[in-house]
Amino acid sequence: MKRLRFLWPLALFLGVVVLLFAGLGLNPREVPSPLIGKPAPAFALPKLHAPEQTIRRDDLLGKVWMLNVWASWCAPCQEEHPLVLDIARRNLVAVYGLNYKDQGDAARRWLARLGDPYVATLVDADGRIGIDYGVYGVPETFIIDRQGQIRFKHTGPLTPDVLRTRIEPLLKELQGAG
Repeated sequence: MKRLRFLWPLALFLGVVVLLFAGLGLNPREVPSPLIGKPAPAFALPKLHAPEQTIRRDDLLGKVWMLNVWASWCAPCQEEHPLVLDIARRNLVAVYGLNYKDQGDAARRWLARLGDPYVATLVDADGRIGIDYGVYGVPETFIIDRQGQIRFKHTGPLTPDVLRTRIEPLLKELQGAG
């Protein structure tokens, strides 16, 4: 009996080791979102370049669009920015920016310096809309369909591989559907 008491902690320790090794094999960029397939959270936000104008989520119903969450203080946002510019230049999808917890002047300077790919940049100064969308950090990118449902979320900077293998096929499917 005393030997069995010794084996329980050893078995528990080995179980924890197995779980840790399994976790090391996971991709930290693939954070599952409970919002996939659900309506995108509602918002009414001012535009960065025209704060007196507001865009609501419902204004975007009927079209497929991308929401790119970014900030001027975010180095990975700058890393992915050429790809976002390319998406807009090729007219793959209407790209809207969500400027997250940023200063307006810094955000405007950042876009002036690096280029502005956005149909409009929405200001989420306090981060409340980001919370509603389950944003873990910037950058993050969402694809929203014509019915206003979130169909895809990417955490971290976009890459050419993610664009080619995940986003472009999804956009073809969604834009071909009506």
